Amino acid sequence: MNSAQCRCRLADGSTLLVTATRRARANRADVKGTGPLAERIAEVVRLARHTENLFDSRDQVVLSMDGLPAAHDRSWELAAVLADRMVRGVHRHDGDAPVCGWSDAWHLGQLQGAQGIGHLGALTGHADPAGAVSSARAWFPLYSGGAADALCAVEVSVHPFAGSAASEEETIDVPGVDMVRQDAVRQVLAAARHFDGRALGRWRSVVRFEQARFQGNSFELALVMADRIARGREFQARGRIIASGCSAAWHAGQVDTVEGCAPKSVLILQHALAGDRILLPKAWREQLGEEFAIAVRQKGASLACIDRIGII
Repeated sequence: MNSAQCRCRLADGSTLLVTATRRARANRADVKGTGPLAERIAEVVRLARHTENLFDSRDQVVLSMDGLPAAHDRSWELAAVLADRMVRGVHRHDGDAPVCGWSDAWHLGQLQGAQGIGHLGALTGHADPAGAVSSARAWFPLYSGGAADALCAVEVSVHPFAGSAASEEETIDVPGVDMVRQDAVRQVLAAARHFDGRALGRWRSVVRFEQARFQGNSFELALVMADRIARGREFQARGRIIASGCSAAWHAGQVDTVEGCAPKSVLILQHALAGDRILLPKAWREQLGEEFAIAVRQKGASLACIDRIGII
């Protein structure tokens, strides 16, 4: 991709388009802004890049705007950061969906004014290292054979729990879903934490699904991975964790297969980005074949077909 665009909703309600263009660096600055805000644009993008685990400095990114925000309007900053990441293949975003956000500490990934996102790491499921509450996300495929097929995020937020509860399930809240789903989530996390040994009774947890209505239990592996990352029990991938799998014995760390190997693998491959870590049931390995693994590697992502959780 040689160019990418991201729209921003300004404070006065108007829309601003930020365009990022990538070209060979050729001994030039790694980031260049244009227009009256050129220096500030470059400063914002450079600071935000400090939150990336891996950075390739061989290209130059030039950023421009199709208008000029008001003097004290900083709503465009997040759009500039996302456009920079999009053109370098670090992040995928619908350029037509306006964003709004700014920061006084881009080097820490902190965000203000962005609905539902308090730090840049949330875009790829990473926890905010500066937060008292540790949150992490993982993604799982939602497939029904329609236009709504997508990767759905599940977020687990935990903070230390010094109180007492009759059971682990009582410490887990799952807002926005029905009682059946709440019970399923609580049972999965309680069992998976049992596998960790001394993990029970230590956390107050909140689980949120990006989409509340879906069927099946293929979300379980993504849920368990998000919980393990939030609690510091798993290494975070450079990008996102994308997973599909369930278990009849999470207390033993077992990962079982789920239905929909063919369509879900196509959906995952369609949305995979460089740095993503894809976790699928071991039973899918033969059906996926070497071609799928090669396609994943070509996208800069990694694949593991597993039958147990642990240090993956």
